Amino acid sequence: MATAALAPSTGRKLRRVLETRTESRELEASLEALSEFYIDNSTQARRNLKSTIHSRSLSLINHFLHASLPAQLALDSVEEEVNALAECCDLIAKALSSCSEATGDIISTTERLKLDLEVTTQRQEIVSRFLRDYQLSNEEISALKEDELSENFFKALSHVQEIHANCKMLLRTHHQRAGLELMDMMAVYQEGAYERLCRWVQVECRRLGDADNPEVHELLKTAVHCLKERPVLFKYCAEEVANMRHHALFRRFISALTRGGPGGFPRPIEVHAHDPLRYVGDMLGWLHQALASERELVLALLDPDAVSDTGPTAQRFGKSTESESAKTESDVTFVLDRIFEGACRPFKVRVEQVLQSQPNLIISYKLSNTLEFYSYTISDLLGRETALCNTLWLLKDAAQQTFFDILKTRGDKLLRYPPLVAVDLSPPPPVREGVSLVLELMDTYNGMMVPASGKKPDFDPVICALLDPIVQMCEQAAEAHKSKGAIHSSRRSRASSDLGPNARESSPFDALLTKNNFNLTQNIDAPSRIFLINCLSAIQQPLVGHEIASKYLTSLGCLIETHMGVLVEKEAEAILKRCALWDKMPYVQNADDGQQTEAVGPLVELENMSSPILAECLRLFFGIVTGSEGSLPEFELMQVPRLRSDACVRVARALAEAYELIYEAVMDPRNHYPDPKSLMRHPTNQIRTILGI
Repeated sequence: MATAALAPSTGRKLRRVLETRTESRELEASLEALSEFYIDNSTQARRNLKSTIHSRSLSLINHFLHASLPAQLALDSVEEEVNALAECCDLIAKALSSCSEATGDIISTTERLKLDLEVTTQRQEIVSRFLRDYQLSNEEISALKEDELSENFFKALSHVQEIHANCKMLLRTHHQRAGLELMDMMAVYQEGAYERLCRWVQVECRRLGDADNPEVHELLKTAVHCLKERPVLFKYCAEEVANMRHHALFRRFISALTRGGPGGFPRPIEVHAHDPLRYVGDMLGWLHQALASERELVLALLDPDAVSDTGPTAQRFGKSTESESAKTESDVTFVLDRIFEGACRPFKVRVEQVLQSQPNLIISYKLSNTLEFYSYTISDLLGRETALCNTLWLLKDAAQQTFFDILKTRGDKLLRYPPLVAVDLSPPPPVREGVSLVLELMDTYNGMMVPASGKKPDFDPVICALLDPIVQMCEQAAEAHKSKGAIHSSRRSRASSDLGPNARESSPFDALLTKNNFNLTQNIDAPSRIFLINCLSAIQQPLVGHEIASKYLTSLGCLIETHMGVLVEKEAEAILKRCALWDKMPYVQNADDGQQTEAVGPLVELENMSSPILAECLRLFFGIVTGSEGSLPEFELMQVPRLRSDACVRVARALAEAYELIYEAVMDPRNHYPDPKSLMRHPTNQIRTILGI
């Protein structure tokens, strides 16, 4: 029964043991601790396991109690000390409570005094600000009254200006009386300071006049900048600078002309007075260099930008506006004009002496160009309406007038004594000389300097003034040669008419020629025309390729073409007159228009257009064309091959056109020529082939 009763409990235990999770960390730790004191795994030991565990726990507790006994004793002592401190704090609290009741009045008094101190401090700060914004310190008053100016003077003057501006704001409040009194006081300080500043600046400016290349120190720049607030005082100082530098520049210019530099280097400018171009160029170069240095000096004094924009002075007085810059530029121009006014007269006298010495043509032109270049250059630096610039422009005009006067004198001389026409109709020497001068002037013109604000002058007046008289001279020579040729032709005509019995018997055709007064000689106008064409070609060819002479080349080309047209026309007319065809051309032209047949009748019925007379005229024409009765003009004396061949071709073309008109008129059935083909033996294409066109 017992065994049966225990069986279920044992089974439950066994089942509980079997269900125990052996992989848990707690079980592992318990087993590791048990393995430390559970060594003997006997039956007795297993039975006593629980008591053994209890005994071990009791021993551990006893060990812990023995080990923590010193800590418990220390905590007991700390507890006693804390209790003592609590009793002391209670005593102190009681004492403080009694003291606070006694010092309450003192604390309230202290708070009230603290508020009064803050109010007093604020009032003191307001007074300090007022004194700073509306009063000068003793040091500043002393700086304004000291004889020697320093940076402190300008600081004090700037403070005076600030106070004066602040008083204007004070006038807008109810403190107007105080504002007026302070403004009057500051005005007194300000006027006195500006008067002292003006006198000091004038003294310093006089020192600048004693040196050739003075240095402007920063203090003087600041002083002049301050004086711009007083235009009248600033004008006095500017005039002082202008007068001092005026005398100094005049002395330096005379010294450079007569004595040269220190130690004789550079040499005096007047040493080169025999060389007009270098003499004038050296004077202009010296004036230009002096203008650059004087402008730099004056700008350093008067230009607001001369004072650094980041310096203390710029911060106190502010930067310049555009209107102030324009006013400063006007002041600079006024001062520089006054400085260089003294150098105008000696410079002008010397340049006029050079122009009166009658330099040659090339030098006169170079002088005019040099003066024009420096006129533009100095006008850019100094201004157009100044004494020096006016002098330069007047001298430039005088040099230009001298140049054109020389050209006019030269041209008048050529026209007064025109040369004789050479036998070979070649251009006379003045033509070659004139062209050579033109080419040299062109080289000078191409190499001349041009300022930034200017431009090269027009070259056409120069080339016209030089070459037009030469062309007129050639025309006069050609006209004289033509008149001379007409006289010789008239004499030969009279001589041939006085031959008497030795003269051959005249034919009816000769009588017809005499009746119509046709000239049997050559064209007397041709040599003159060829001479003119040779002269104009000699002028034209060297100028080809020069752009500045393009307009004149165009006019020369038109003139040559005009003479060529007249020459060709006259030569064709002379040939047709020799053939007695010239008087027949009006009838032929009218017949071609259909007017002759209707008004007069057929051409064959006219006296001058009968078949025998027309056949004789055409025979002479064919003889001239083929060369058996004379030759066509070849213009051998025309020196340009292109023009010579062109003239021959144009004469041949004119003759061919005249023959075509006659051919068409004769072949026209309305004119009733009995045998037109026998009369016109050569068709027009054959004549053109013979003439080479």
